[in-house]
Amino acid sequence: MRQFRRPYPLWVLYLIPVLALVCGAAPALRGAGRDDPKSDGPGFTKNPFPHKRGDARAGQTVFRFETFGNEGFWTDAMRLPQGMKAAGFTPMDALQAGLHVDIERVPAPLRRALAPELKTDLSPENAPLLNDPKTAVQLVNANAVIGVVAVDTNRDGRRDIAAGDKMGIACAICHTITDSSVFALPGKGTIGRRLDGRATHSINMGKLLATAANSRAYYPNLQVELGGKTIGRAPKGLTENSSEAEVDAYLNNPKFYPVGMFDDSSDGNGNPVQNTPLFRQDLAAPYGSAGEHAKLDDISNGSYTVNLDLTSLVTPAGRKFLKLTGGAAGVELADDYAKILKETGVTGYPFVRATTGLKVGDPAHQVGRRVNNKKLFDMNAYLDSLPAPPGAKVDVAAARRGREIFRANCTSCHNVDQSKFVPPLLVPMKRIFPGYQPAVLAKRTPPLSPIQNSPGTFDDKMIVVDASDRGSHRGNALPLLLDLARKPVFLHDASVPSLDALLDPARGATAPHPFYIRDAARRADTVAFLRGLDTGGR
Repeated sequence: MRQFRRPYPLWVLYLIPVLALVCGAAPALRGAGRDDPKSDGPGFTKNPFPHKRGDARAGQTVFRFETFGNEGFWTDAMRLPQGMKAAGFTPMDALQAGLHVDIERVPAPLRRALAPELKTDLSPENAPLLNDPKTAVQLVNANAVIGVVAVDTNRDGRRDIAAGDKMGIACAICHTITDSSVFALPGKGTIGRRLDGRATHSINMGKLLATAANSRAYYPNLQVELGGKTIGRAPKGLTENSSEAEVDAYLNNPKFYPVGMFDDSSDGNGNPVQNTPLFRQDLAAPYGSAGEHAKLDDISNGSYTVNLDLTSLVTPAGRKFLKLTGGAAGVELADDYAKILKETGVTGYPFVRATTGLKVGDPAHQVGRRVNNKKLFDMNAYLDSLPAPPGAKVDVAAARRGREIFRANCTSCHNVDQSKFVPPLLVPMKRIFPGYQPAVLAKRTPPLSPIQNSPGTFDDKMIVVDASDRGSHRGNALPLLLDLARKPVFLHDASVPSLDALLDPARGATAPHPFYIRDAARRADTVAFLRGLDTGGR
C-alpha cells in the first residue's frame, strides 16, 4: 500500500506528450507498420529519475549481507531457524526450495567433502552430508546460502545459529543466482560462484515462509479476508484466526503462491509478482511493477522497513500508513495483525534499525522509517555497476529480421538498444490490459487513485499500490528487456508461459499486453531478437 506525497511534479509535464502518443496507439499490433519503422524507441534523452550513488564496493556488502536488524523479525517473529530445525532442513531441502549456494563461502573442508556427494544420486545413503540438517547449519553460519544471513547477535566473535545467534534475510535472496559451476538441480537451486543482480526464478518463497515456525507473522503480505471479502489466487482468504497449518497450506500451494514470485504488497491481497533483475539499475527507473517508486533507494528502503520486518505496520506510524492507503480495510488489517503477534508471543518489535518520525506515506519512507542513507546509496552504486548478462546465442539472421520487426511494432514503448535507459513511462492500465474493467472498492483522498479491482490476476498488484502516491497514474512500468532467455514465464503475474505465447494473437485482443505478431515465422524471428538482447547495442 502506498500514500501520496505531493501533487503532480514537473517530470509529469515532461511525459505528457509521450503518454498521449502511447495512450492513443492501437491496443493490438498485427505486424509491421504500426510504429515508425525507423524508430529506435520513444526518444527520451534524459532520465527524470536519477538516484544518488555512494561507494559501490561498500554497496556489495550491503546487498549481500545487510539486514539492518531484521534478524530479529526472522528469528523472533517468524522463527525461521526454529522451523528449519523442527523440519530437519537439509542442504537438499534448500536446493529443492530454489536457494543458491555461494561455493566461495563454503569452508574448504566442507567443500571437499561435498564434492564427491554431488556426483551421486543425492540419496541419504550416497550423499549423507547433503541430507544432514547439521550441514545446512554450517552453510548458513558461513553465509554461503545466498540471501540467508547469520548474524553474531550474541557477540562472541563467531556466527552459529545453533548456539543462539540469529538469522536474517538480505535483498540478494531474490536477486542473485550462481553460475552453476559446481552443481545445479534442474529448475531449482544451484551451487557455484555468485552472480549478483540476476532474478531468482527458481526460488519457492512460499515454501520458505511456510518453513518458519510462525508463518502467521507474515499475515499482511498474504491473501487474507478483509470486510468479509478476499482477493487473490486462492478461493478463500486467511483470517486472523487461521491456524499455522492453514497458513502453511496456502504458502505451500504453488497455485496460490507461485515459484519465482514474492508478494511485496502489504495490502492483504494475494498478489505475488515475479522477481526482477537488479543489475544495471541505472537503466531501470521507475521501480516496482506499478512504477510506485521513482528512486531505487526508496524501493530498497521499503523492502527493509516493511517487507523484511512487517511488524513496522503495527507501530503508530505503520497503522497510520495502512489507514491512509487502505481505509477501513487497512485498519482491519493492522488490528488483525496485532492480534496475531500478541497470540504468538511476538514482542520487542519493530526490529529493523531506522530513523523514525518521518512523514508517513511518502514513498521515501512509507511507514515513517528510513534505514541508513549511506548504505542505501552505496547499494545504489553497486546495483548500477552490475553488468547485464550476455544475450543468448541465437541465429544471427533471424535476430536481424526480428530486430526490424521489433522496431516497426514495439518502439512506441521500448528501445531497440538496451544500453539506453528504459523509457520512464507508465503504460495506463486500459492500454496495457484492454480487458481492464475495474470496480471501485473504496475512494481515497486525491491525488491517490481509488482502490479498484478488475477480474483476473494482472491488475492485482495495482489494486491498492500504484504511482498515484507520487502524483502519477495507475499503470505498468516498463521492464528491462535483458536476460530474457532465462525467464520461464512472462508478465509480472507470470500469466504467460513463453515469449512466443506473449506475442501470439491466440491470447486475445483483451488480454494483458495484447501486442502481437500474427505470422508464426515473423514471431519466431522476434523471439530470437529478444532472447539475444544485451547491453552491447544489438
